[in-house]
Amino acid sequence: MDWVLKKSDTVACPVLNHGSSFPVNNIYCVGRNYSEHAKEMGGNPDREPPFFFHKISEILLPPGDDLEFPDDTKELHHEVELVVALGSKGFKIQKTQSKDLIFGYAVGVDLTKRDIQKNAKETGRPWMSGKVFSGSAAISDIVIKEESEEPDNIEISLSINDIIRQQSKCAQMIWSVEEIIFLLSQTIPLFPGDLIYTGTPSGVGKIKKGDTVSATLHQENSVHLSFDIL
Repeated sequence: MDWVLKKSDTVACPVLNHGSSFPVNNIYCVGRNYSEHAKEMGGNPDREPPFFFHKISEILLPPGDDLEFPDDTKELHHEVELVVALGSKGFKIQKTQSKDLIFGYAVGVDLTKRDIQKNAKETGRPWMSGKVFSGSAAISDIVIKEESEEPDNIEISLSINDIIRQQSKCAQMIWSVEEIIFLLSQTIPLFPGDLIYTGTPSGVGKIKKGDTVSATLHQENSVHLSFDIL
């Protein structure tokens, strides 16, 4: 088939200890999935249905890349998250089928232009301008699920210049990984290559030029992510 436009290169993420790459498709993010973070953002931490937003794969910040500070914000914030990589497709699945879709896990950092997001909220507009920009979804290598702990046994943390800013057990999520996959699949077809950023714990805050951001997925087979803000 002849294409009228040149197809973009596939965005990919390394798979830990396997010498292979995971092709990234869609990026979905869960908002306010930890009680303490919901409180610090002025939200209600009760177990109400989660909400999702979408990022395009081209904004992924893969391992080894650094982030250029966006010139349209004064409040760039970090949000460390457990990332779930999907290896199978599913639509309107049963909750018991959620695990079957999982390829593996990673640690990620969802980056937010907080001042722009706040203005969008106040004016009733979508958050896209505060959430979707080059490098706004950082990710580590992916650990395949057969070599990973269950999410409830995983801990994530984030440091700025070697000072811990965020740290939490993933068991503290309001909605579990299986519930998130199940609920998202009820309205959106999920495909191999999709990534789900599962929400951030409390402790989000500003980062600036010159900072080094480090994040870790703590388990027996840990993975680490580090990048500089240029």
